[in-house]
Amino acid sequence: MNKDLVLEWIKSNNLKELHEYLKKQNVVDIAEFLHELDDSTLAIFFRILEKEEAANVFSYLDNEERNRLIKTFNNTEIVNVINELYSDDAIDFLSDMPANLVTQLLDKVDDDVRKDINHLLKYKDDTAGSIMTVEFIEFTKEMTVADALAKIKRVGIDSETVYTCYVVESRKLIGIVSARSLMLSDSDVLIKDIMKTEFIYAYTGDDKEDIAKKMKKYDLIALPVLDVEDCIVGIVTFDDAIDVLTEETTEDMQKMAAIVANDKPYLTTSVWEHARSRIVWLLILMFSATLTGSIISNYEHAFEVMPVLVSFIPMLMDTGGNCGSQSSTLIIRGLAIDEIKFSDFFKVVFKEFRISIVVGIMLGIANGIRIVLLNHDVYLAFVVSASIVVTVMISKFVGCVLPIVAKRLKMDPAIMAAPLITTIVDTLAIMVYFSIASQIFNL
Repeated sequence: MNKDLVLEWIKSNNLKELHEYLKKQNVVDIAEFLHELDDSTLAIFFRILEKEEAANVFSYLDNEERNRLIKTFNNTEIVNVINELYSDDAIDFLSDMPANLVTQLLDKVDDDVRKDINHLLKYKDDTAGSIMTVEFIEFTKEMTVADALAKIKRVGIDSETVYTCYVVESRKLIGIVSARSLMLSDSDVLIKDIMKTEFIYAYTGDDKEDIAKKMKKYDLIALPVLDVEDCIVGIVTFDDAIDVLTEETTEDMQKMAAIVANDKPYLTTSVWEHARSRIVWLLILMFSATLTGSIISNYEHAFEVMPVLVSFIPMLMDTGGNCGSQSSTLIIRGLAIDEIKFSDFFKVVFKEFRISIVVGIMLGIANGIRIVLLNHDVYLAFVVSASIVVTVMISKFVGCVLPIVAKRLKMDPAIMAAPLITTIVDTLAIMVYFSIASQIFNL
């Protein structure tokens, strides 16, 4: 979009030209463009949009931009936006508003809209019911293709998708029909003759992340959602599934970096909120690292005899932490996309064991040669190299086992990520190092 041209039209009050220009723009581009407008211009700009277009743009805004708009709107304008939004987008919007304001707004929206929203508000935040929409097209099995196409033309504008339609009998889902099948069939063919009776579905109480994964697995545009009586109550569309996967991936990345999950954009999150989300895990890891320090202090006599031992501690700890992080990252990813399951536990452990032997020996040999060349001490080279091999084996084991166990215990595997594993491996690496050194040098 041409920012200078838009601002010039607003400044000169040439709203007719702006209105015609906006009708030709993509709603996603318009939503992105709103970030560049100040509050007064933003209100004028948004009011120029047609009601349906405004609702579509609103659904693509982040919470900060929505709040900016709400401050400039009166209740009637907010109600108009809600009436035009699809039910799942309306729920997403209302969930971030104060409860008393939500109640006031729901009293003013259309009866059908209020009924749909109240229906969806009953579901828990992490379930399929909370992200589904109730705007879908349903047929009866006795309808003809001509009847079905006529219905799509009549109600399709108010439906989330027209690419997949649902065949219902006594509220129960008995089949699905794609728009492609309808367009390629003769007009007098009955729906029951072209519908698919084998289809993928979900229940309202299913975890929304599992729903998103299922849609990704089967390449679905939409997924029907059934209640406990197997009656269809809504559908989850691919755009909502993408939002769920993005949200879950963001949360996992934050946990893997030892940050409390936060769904706010980085730049709009205050310094205090950033600090608060990070300090908890940093405190835990800092105090847990004191264990490593206490172990080192127990070997002060070894440092007096062989001060050179101290110089290899950072290298051992870093190597162990890096190896554990590599394993945990791959395992967490495998668990996240259902590539690895708990039943694969021993396969994973055996594979990481073999990897650790290969990696450990290669790192050990490289360090052994370096120490012999620089320190001219074969025994020291053996101690450090042996410590590296054992440390790598331990770190790989810890890195692959902890995420799988966490998943089994219904915990988020991302919690068992780099910072925590590094802290554990550091302690074990020091214990291994000084145990081997004590045996070789009789310390």
